[in-house]
Amino acid sequence: MPQIVGIEHVQLAMPAGEEAAARAFYTGLLGLPERPKPSKLAARGGCWFEGSGVKVHLGVEADFRPAQKAHPALLVDDLAAMQAALEAAGLAITPDDPVGGRARFHVADPFGNRIELMQGD
Repeated sequence: MPQIVGIEHVQLAMPAGEEAAARAFYTGLLGLPERPKPSKLAARGGCWFEGSGVKVHLGVEADFRPAQKAHPALLVDDLAAMQAALEAAGLAITPDDPVGGRARFHVADPFGNRIELMQGD
């Protein structure tokens, strides 16, 4: 039987015209470089952010509502430093109990989408 071998990317929704806010959060605070969208998709709006082993794509949704339960969990090489940087930027952090021995917390992106950040190996 065929098996799933990985995740190519995670797509989140965002409101139209908010690409600058997406860049400020995903590149400016989380450190994920932006990758240009293919020209056929660029006209739709949104942004793609891709780092080492991580791809987060944001697509414009006309009737946008943030994902407050469903979320990506991103591994961070220094969770305490990431938390300090996000708090210094004025973002609210929601601590959570460790899972599988990994410390973690949640933060909302500029659009209210839930993002989980976990200590990586």
